[in-house]
Amino acid sequence: MAESFDAVVVGCGIAGASTAFFLQAKGLKVLALERDKPAAGGTGLSAAIMRQHYSTPLMARLAHAAIRIFQSASELLGRDAGFRRAGYLFLVPPDALAAAQRNVAMQRELGIDTTLLDPAELAARMPWLNTDGVAGAAFEPDGGYTDPEVATEAFAVAFQEKGGELRTKTAARGLLRSGDRITGVLLDSGDVHANWVVNAAGPWAPPLAQSAGLAMQMRTVREQDSVWEARPGRPLPGHSISNAVDAIYLRPLGDRRFIVGRGFPKEYVDVDPYNYKRTADDAFVADVQQRMVLRFPTLDGARLVNAYAALYDVTLDWYQYVGPRAGVDGYADFCGGSGHGFKEAPAIARELADWLVEGKVRADFRQFSYDRVAANNLFVLSYGGNRG
Repeated sequence: MAESFDAVVVGCGIAGASTAFFLQAKGLKVLALERDKPAAGGTGLSAAIMRQHYSTPLMARLAHAAIRIFQSASELLGRDAGFRRAGYLFLVPPDALAAAQRNVAMQRELGIDTTLLDPAELAARMPWLNTDGVAGAAFEPDGGYTDPEVATEAFAVAFQEKGGELRTKTAARGLLRSGDRITGVLLDSGDVHANWVVNAAGPWAPPLAQSAGLAMQMRTVREQDSVWEARPGRPLPGHSISNAVDAIYLRPLGDRRFIVGRGFPKEYVDVDPYNYKRTADDAFVADVQQRMVLRFPTLDGARLVNAYAALYDVTLDWYQYVGPRAGVDGYADFCGGSGHGFKEAPAIARELADWLVEGKVRADFRQFSYDRVAANNLFVLSYGGNRG
């Protein structure tokens, strides 16, 4: 006899784990499926920089809400979620200063604590920074970073403590469909029926959707990162930093170590999520090192500790696909993080749970639905760090 649940969430990265938690918190009977272990995909290798600097009110308010969720994890989840309030800095080139000023004003209207610092203030406060070519910087004291594995595990454990069921090493082989309704998922052990199936499978979301004849226009690209250890006795950055001047980002790891990667603009290479090169390219490492030392001279002579590649699931407009679709019942997307999905995931999950269970959805959030593709109602990118 087939099993039955109110909701099945496929994928247990930060998107799936937080969605499962918020659905279970509403009193549903929820099953979460993970083909490996929580955070085994792109989530676990995310730089997990926490920032609220976005150019659209939707993304800014979601990032603001997510930081508050991470800050209150001990009360909400019963445990720490790995968030560290280290501050966040967004370095701005001259041609983007006016846009950054508009973004900061919008963010402040949303209640975000952010300030635009001029080069003189940067030089005085941050002796480790080369300010040549920097027109200013947005600074958020509430930003910082999160341990992505700790955060995902915190949501997964809290979900189970509320009565949810998590099955690891369990792949969803396909969606079950009857007419215009998704009725569950196919496992190796048999059919599982559900009132809702949430596709939070990240780069593996398209084949799952397509198993039931649902379109999913999304790329899977390879994203490289490096880890460096600074020499002792030097002043070091304590903040997470997006450097739009040199197109790199930096995130502290502690013990004089930093994650450093390339920011937009850069080349994005499509790959097979089941078979891709997991080590970083030598050319990438050399390029990142050059950019890093130019902007942060205090990291000259830093030792390379690790260099690796993960995956980005990238949508047509770099905004996530979230929510139900017209013409098919019982199904919702939550995928397409596009390199910035980690930081908003819990806030998106909470609003998605409201949408699915109570039918409550804000107008700006509704545009996340995959329906925007057919309607040609894609989000419009503007400068301000929407990618990464």
